[in-house]
Amino acid sequence: MKSPRLKWTGCFLWLILCSLTLAGQHDTLVFKNGDQVVGEIKSMDRGVLVVETDYSDSDFKIKWIDVKEVHAESRFLINLKRGGRVHGRLQTQAQTDTLTIYTDEDETLAIYLPDIVYLKGLKSAFWNRVNASIDLGLKVTKANNLRQLSVQSAIGYLADKWSTDMYYDDLSSSQDSISDTRRKDGGINYRFFLPHDWYAFPEVTYLSNTEQALKSRVTTKLGAGRFFVRSNKAYWGASGGISVLRERFTNDTESRTSSELFVGTELNFFDVGDINLLTNFTVYPSLTETNRIRSDFKLDVKYDFLSDFYVKFNFTLNYDNQPAVVGKDTDYIYGVSFGWEL
Repeated sequence: MKSPRLKWTGCFLWLILCSLTLAGQHDTLVFKNGDQVVGEIKSMDRGVLVVETDYSDSDFKIKWIDVKEVHAESRFLINLKRGGRVHGRLQTQAQTDTLTIYTDEDETLAIYLPDIVYLKGLKSAFWNRVNASIDLGLKVTKANNLRQLSVQSAIGYLADKWSTDMYYDDLSSSQDSISDTRRKDGGINYRFFLPHDWYAFPEVTYLSNTEQALKSRVTTKLGAGRFFVRSNKAYWGASGGISVLRERFTNDTESRTSSELFVGTELNFFDVGDINLLTNFTVYPSLTETNRIRSDFKLDVKYDFLSDFYVKFNFTLNYDNQPAVVGKDTDYIYGVSFGWEL
């Protein structure tokens, strides 16, 4: 009969062996040129696959179109090109070009590799689910003692069935003999993912600018949207709903609250070499103010030139046909900045 000490020692060794076995579980990728990588698949987004290995200080980034086979032990959140989000494991079938998804609901789906437009490891740590970026721009000239500083920042988190994003942009400019120019723009949104590429969301945005004597404009939205195109090269979608607008001004214009409808569209190209193009446009016809209409337009062109660093050109235009200052129906900003992203 074994002694209690030997019994507990055996249990302890068994637990260590199990831990080592689990730790040794790896995902295997086979490329079209025959090369292989063994490691942990962390994510695939915008056509780029991220793999962590034991023998590298930094993660490998691989184009999804260069992958021929996937043999994964990890569980993933998977977005499909035809729409839909599933949870499960991936396994390429021998002698075929098809990939089988073994879902958590004990179902199997046979697809092709290009049909997957997004992957995220479900056991990913908190920071692996976070995305963040910050851009800085600075201009100083001797003429008129011009000093201009711009900051653009964003942070987001992706869960299995929802996501949240926040952003804040700030531009300040001072120059001799003229009033200072200030513009602040920010927002936060929450998206709850629905079947067939639909989603619902609340969103709150904030805008302040001296051009239109706008002390603050807070827009609270409630709406829904859908992605019509999702691939490893681009996505395009549209959304709409209702919003409540609260405005305060720096001149004699009285504060006002109104209700609006909104409809918007967003397009993102992210596989044009090292260039990423994002643009969105939203129109707000008023429900409570006669003949009032607003619109917001944004264009970002980003060039990735070194690891996680980039240069970005951005253009933003805000239009209001009933501004607080006559003749100031538009306010726009454009510039070039240097940034870093997580």
